[in-house]
Amino acid sequence: MNIQRFTAPTSREALAKARLAFGEGTLILSNRPTENGVEVVATAEDTLEQLDQDAGSRQRNGANSGKTAVFGGNRKEPSYQEVASQVEEDANQLSMSTLSFQDYVRERMARRRQESQGESGLIRIPQVPKTTPAERPAQTPMERKPGQVQSVAAPAIATQATATGKSQTASQVTVIGIERELHAMKDLIEDRFNTLNWLGQARQNPIQSNLMLKLIRAGYSPTLSRTILERMPESADAAQAMQWVMDVLERNLRTETSGVELQEEGGVFALIGATGVGKTTTAAKLAGLCAAQYGASSVGLITLDTYRVGAQEQLRAYGKMLGVVAHLAHDRAALQDLLGLLAGKKMVLIDTTGLAPRDPRKREMMDLLDIPDVKRLLVLNAGAHGDTLDDTVSHFKSPTAQAVILSKIDEAVKLGPALDAAIRHQLIVRGVTTGQRVPEDWEAANAGRLVRASMRSPGTSAYDPNATDLGFIFSQSSGTAYAGRGMIHA
Repeated sequence: MNIQRFTAPTSREALAKARLAFGEGTLILSNRPTENGVEVVATAEDTLEQLDQDAGSRQRNGANSGKTAVFGGNRKEPSYQEVASQVEEDANQLSMSTLSFQDYVRERMARRRQESQGESGLIRIPQVPKTTPAERPAQTPMERKPGQVQSVAAPAIATQATATGKSQTASQVTVIGIERELHAMKDLIEDRFNTLNWLGQARQNPIQSNLMLKLIRAGYSPTLSRTILERMPESADAAQAMQWVMDVLERNLRTETSGVELQEEGGVFALIGATGVGKTTTAAKLAGLCAAQYGASSVGLITLDTYRVGAQEQLRAYGKMLGVVAHLAHDRAALQDLLGLLAGKKMVLIDTTGLAPRDPRKREMMDLLDIPDVKRLLVLNAGAHGDTLDDTVSHFKSPTAQAVILSKIDEAVKLGPALDAAIRHQLIVRGVTTGQRVPEDWEAANAGRLVRASMRSPGTSAYDPNATDLGFIFSQSSGTAYAGRGMIHA
């Protein structure tokens, strides 16, 4: 058995020495770092063949046997440059473990024998099966030989492919990021040009500027205000422009055009909304109106509010005052049973639990009301902030046209935010409540009366903007902010 040890400053030079000694059939048994560089233990492939076939009858020279076993004949001695060029593959394979490298050389030796014997018409030698890392028994630190160096690094080709894939992915992400930044910059530039254009027109047209300030001071959003005024005729004077704006608001505020009020229409109505907006009081007012017109026996009252303390007693007190019995439903089955019991009533009113728009129980309550013939009435506090109204409408709005009731009109300093939300979200205002009296403080929705009330000057306020604030207010174009909210009928 011809096994030799080669030492060199680098692994590449040590491999070159081994190849010069054993030729292309060089088999690397182990490699390890030393004080003088790298030490490589190598032998010829015929040595491994003798071990596999258990035939030790013949001893061959390592270099000659490596050349004849692989190629089946004499070959010219390779030069040092040729050997150095062939070391590249083995240098990459050194990143594998010693056992993996031995399997690799064993497989390569068997493949070359098959090729050489296939050309000469000899019997083909079966290929040595390659064992996987899972099938190979693990070596403990005590069993591992000192000359064996285990490595977890992948082959160089796989590493290069992975690096290339990561580079391409990083490049794609960079390109996408640049495109997004360019689009954002483009939108920003367009918004700024639109704002400057609008401010220039406002300075040249004082009527338009004054109307803009009046709308914003009344509580209307800059988005809706600018959308309306951009369509205003340029030839109108101050009085005509004011009347034109009010007419546009009135046309776009949807109310019940048939003139049939809720108590006359009849049916099953569920009052929904946030906490404290006046759902229970509104239900009592509608019940009182229906009872006054059609009798107490024509009204049915159901409450689902099992959370708020005193909610059931409050509705029952209103019902007792009107001569109507108020029922309690704990779940969907009880609600369906009560609806079946009250099917002959002219109007059935369901008072629901007041929940915040983002309360997780809201989804459960909305599913509970998902019953055929149950109409939902969204109760909105007319005195709430515009952002609060927008958030409430977005979370409680039905897929179909949403009917709303504006409550606490008497407490609202500005009606603009409520009407603005109704116009932008295309809500149908079915009525308004103007106080706590039952059932007197109720009015049918009238678009003209509501718009005129919203445009009355409430007096000075710390929140009212000045003319110099228009640049800050119109930092966003109306087209971007109003997209998807319907068209204004000017």
